[in-house]
Amino acid sequence: MNERYDIAIIGSGPAGLSAALNARIRKKSFIIFGSKNLSNKLEKAEKINNYLGFFNRSGKEIKEEFEKHIEAMDINITEEKVNNIYSMGKYFSIMVNEKIYEATTIILATGVNFGKPFKGEEEFLGRGVGYCATCDAPLYKEKVVTIISYNKQEEKEANFLATVASKVYYVPMYKEEAEVDPSIEIIRDTPIEICGDKKANKLILKNSEIETDGIFILRDSISLGQLVPGLKLDGNHVEVDRKMQTNLKGCFAAGDIVGTPYQYIKAAGEGNIAALSAVAYIDEIKKDK
Repeated sequence: MNERYDIAIIGSGPAGLSAALNARIRKKSFIIFGSKNLSNKLEKAEKINNYLGFFNRSGKEIKEEFEKHIEAMDINITEEKVNNIYSMGKYFSIMVNEKIYEATTIILATGVNFGKPFKGEEEFLGRGVGYCATCDAPLYKEKVVTIISYNKQEEKEANFLATVASKVYYVPMYKEEAEVDPSIEIIRDTPIEICGDKKANKLILKNSEIETDGIFILRDSISLGQLVPGLKLDGNHVEVDRKMQTNLKGCFAAGDIVGTPYQYIKAAGEGNIAALSAVAYIDEIKKDK
């Protein structure tokens, strides 16, 4: 049986890191999924003046302080992409590519995904449209696949898929140069719509069209409704109470994901509350056993 963590934290920005610190202080077993880079948004911030104790500092400088703190607390970030989270009643199953992790509680701290789905994306989800290329690669053996990628780090998924599919088209949505296997055709164009009949079979772009057997859309984060089935949303945000509890028992959320204002100090405070609420929930369960 897999190890069952007390807490699984999804996201490594200020909310997720704050939650991890408090999980460590309260001596709970936990895993935090995210990026060793912590937060692209934080790193790119030019100046931050409203974070107590960090006056007139750049986001990069504050990120470096965060790194020192988590290193001192022996917090390691698991760089794996979470594809789905399912409530199993007394615990949660976290689907990460071919692996499954288990945790008694979940803290969602993924930030806000402002990207709107493409026309046809939700309609064909699970019918030729997916969000995890390595998970579904076996379904596309000797077939034509198209990848729309928002992050240079996803190039390794394209390279893996190229070992399985007969043809891979790669549509990078980032500015850096795409460095993928020579067999992969790079398309610098803007996706508009996904079309098909029973399954998706065509990607329409601004200046071209691609006939394809499958389309993978690799964003920095997937929509919350798809990430956690049954999660109650309020527009782009997760609905929570003052304890950061969502409508799913044992599932908490913090940071930009729960609403405005989108500020780092607010996110860190909510991460603290979410962790303490998760700890109280776990302790209550153990008391009832």
